[in-house]
Amino acid sequence: QVQLVESGGGLVQAGGSLRLSCVASGSIFSRVTMGWYRQCPGKQRELVATITSGGSTNYGDSVKGRFTISRDNAKNTVYLQMNSLKPEDTAVYLCKLPAWPTDYWGQGTQVTVSY
Repeated sequence: QVQLVESGGGLVQAGGSLRLSCVASGSIFSRVTMGWYRQCPGKQRELVATITSGGSTNYGDSVKGRFTISRDNAKNTVYLQMNSLKPEDTAVYLCKLPAWPTDYWGQGTQVTVSY
């Protein structure tokens, strides 16, 4: 069974930066597309970024140009570098690994951006 553990969240002022990490268990990590999502209060869960096993990336429109997703397969870790943070980036950030019959999700890490 896959386990995902996120870390790196915290409090930051607008314009600041944070780097999130998600460590996955098991050998499947290097073969799948990993994703970062965020959950804002009162909103649907939103795609932040994805990265394929080959390193191709995709970003949600709201974070393009500010966030960078990367992965280190040797460490079973996916990262999210977040720059130029805005208050509207405040959310619980969740790591996802696709699987059947259900995707695997981490428990999330809280990011709070103050004015």
